[in-house]
Amino acid sequence: MSEQISDRAGRPGLIERVQSVLPARLRRGVAIVPVVRLSGVIGAVTPLRPGMTLAGVAKMLERAFGTRNAKAVALVINSPGGSPVQSRQIYLRIRQLAAEKKLPVLVFVEDVAASGGYMIACAGDEIYCDPSSILGSIGVVGGSFGLEGLIKKIGVERRLYTAGSHKAMLDPFLPENPDDVARLKAIQREIHAIFITLVKQSRSSRLKGADDVLFTGEYWAGETAVDLGLADGIGDLRSTLRARYGEKVLTPVIAPASGLLSGLFGRRAPGAGSLAALDGLGSLPDDLISALETRAIWAKFGF
Repeated sequence: MSEQISDRAGRPGLIERVQSVLPARLRRGVAIVPVVRLSGVIGAVTPLRPGMTLAGVAKMLERAFGTRNAKAVALVINSPGGSPVQSRQIYLRIRQLAAEKKLPVLVFVEDVAASGGYMIACAGDEIYCDPSSILGSIGVVGGSFGLEGLIKKIGVERRLYTAGSHKAMLDPFLPENPDDVARLKAIQREIHAIFITLVKQSRSSRLKGADDVLFTGEYWAGETAVDLGLADGIGDLRSTLRARYGEKVLTPVIAPASGLLSGLFGRRAPGAGSLAALDGLGSLPDDLISALETRAIWAKFGF
């Protein structure tokens, strides 16, 4: 029969001959695990310089989960956290796609998966990390500066007009109001509770640490994170996928869109170019602030 693997003379049959000319990703028996890299601070670093957002990664995720013949999807995460809203939205989108396509999600942590970065990592069915990776920081943080004394010293008068008794809550140029601090902490506790619930639902019985250890905002190196149940094992992407799917497993990297439009609407927010052009210094102040804020967030974890 023409469908046999080889004919009586030992020559390749039709299926084998067709397979030999197909791209590797279309050959029968070849496992494919698309890879998506999720890196950087999450959310808006500055208004004109957004970091990782759902809008920025949604297409990559859809392409990865839509890959023909995929056995799983691998996420490589390297993020110190950021916006809790964007973190949770990315988490939810990953879980939605995993359910729709019925594909397992394998997460590989590089340097850091902390705070919002760890929230996204929880979208994985399994989490692997390096012994020196940093994981955890399951908490909420917010900060500001108190500049009241400075403006008095240099002779500046603060004039602020509001409608609503709490509209200027925690204004850095006004004395700190204990009631405002209490309101902020209440909001933080609410967000923290959402984060804790997400981790517990995602990691379930794999969590081995007590709540007063896991959810204090502390973070740990890879092996301790595994002991606490925050990760499933020590392993890198290449070795882990080869051990599971064979030496010939294909791991195509799903890259973000490139080109003029992605440059305008991806790394920069809409209108960023035109706004910078109106400023005699261009984007230098924004770039400087962005670099300082990003560096401060990474530095928290020793990077």
